[in-house]
Amino acid sequence: MHKFDVAIVGGGAAGLACAVTLRQLNPRLCVAVTEAGARLGKKLAATGNGQGNVTNRDVSASHFHGSLAPFAARLVARYDVLSLFDCLFSADRAGKVYPAGKQASSLSDCLIKKLGADVQVFLNAKVKGISPSFRLSFADREGICADRVVLAAGGCAQKQFNTDGNAFGIAKSLGHTVTPLYPSLVQLRTDTSYTKTLKGIRAECDLRAYSSEGKLLASSSGDVIFTDYGVSGNAVFDISSRIADKTGVVLEISFLPWFSQEEVEEAVIKRRSLGYEYSELLCGSLHNQIGRAIMKRAQGRGAAEVARLVKHFTLPVCGSLGFDYAQVTKGGVPASEVGDDLQSRRTSGLYLAGEVLDLDGDCGGYNLTWAFASGMHVAHCIAGERA
Repeated sequence: MHKFDVAIVGGGAAGLACAVTLRQLNPRLCVAVTEAGARLGKKLAATGNGQGNVTNRDVSASHFHGSLAPFAARLVARYDVLSLFDCLFSADRAGKVYPAGKQASSLSDCLIKKLGADVQVFLNAKVKGISPSFRLSFADREGICADRVVLAAGGCAQKQFNTDGNAFGIAKSLGHTVTPLYPSLVQLRTDTSYTKTLKGIRAECDLRAYSSEGKLLASSSGDVIFTDYGVSGNAVFDISSRIADKTGVVLEISFLPWFSQEEVEEAVIKRRSLGYEYSELLCGSLHNQIGRAIMKRAQGRGAAEVARLVKHFTLPVCGSLGFDYAQVTKGGVPASEVGDDLQSRRTSGLYLAGEVLDLDGDCGGYNLTWAFASGMHVAHCIAGERA
């Protein structure tokens, strides 16, 4: 049985960042990376719609959620995750940082190249279990053993990337608990009574989510895309992370965020005075189909009610599209069960990084930032060096 100083379970963003950093800090360490799929960094190569939204200019605490959020905000401020890559980066107006070539696969290619020949890579090697003495068993090959193990095998989101929740089972087998798990950064199912004609239409909006008692749960701004099942888009993804564990939620869409309700009402009154059909009173100010849908919902009422619907268009939430469509998992191993070095308090020598921990971020590069920074941090701690 092959013996390693460090075995990293998971060849995604966190695992690769850890392996590359370990190699840089201490090339003498014998390191293995196990990956359930046929290629390292496959999920990373698809991030940001294939363009590689690797981080964000604003990595303040408000963008992270879960029991590790305070720790994560401090951690990501300490590590320059862009130093992992050898290319130029640029940011868009929202602060999302991409490789200048806008190709996510170049990021995974860079990390794979930096592994070099010194890191032993096991592909198509899904870890079935890890013993307390750190013997790693596989389904169809000889196992390996290690002095230390880094569990960085992701969560439950997007099973096509071999992130099927197996990491949580391994964590439990080594003494950990796992908080309830929910899909996050995911499309939402809503009542489509008033949006059936809007499939494929995108609008920039302010978006709020309220509980059944009327309490504001979350708010966001950005794209909302109407679908046959409900809504998608960046604003929806952000909201989804805050309401994943809630029921009875109502979304409130505020169209035309640059205009007040009074300004919208005045525009409707003016258009009506010019003889436009009732159904066309919002056309031009909004996408024609959105305008007609709002006018249909207004049911012949006056300009004040039309303006109110433009700024307060409500949709009851029926659920989400689930883990198969989610970008990240909400929940995981809680902060109380790891130290500041992200070493397990239950099993000495076991480190946890990335999505397996109870930390999720907003849409916009935050989850990758956490994956990279946590992997780098674990590497520094294992190598005996603090950044």
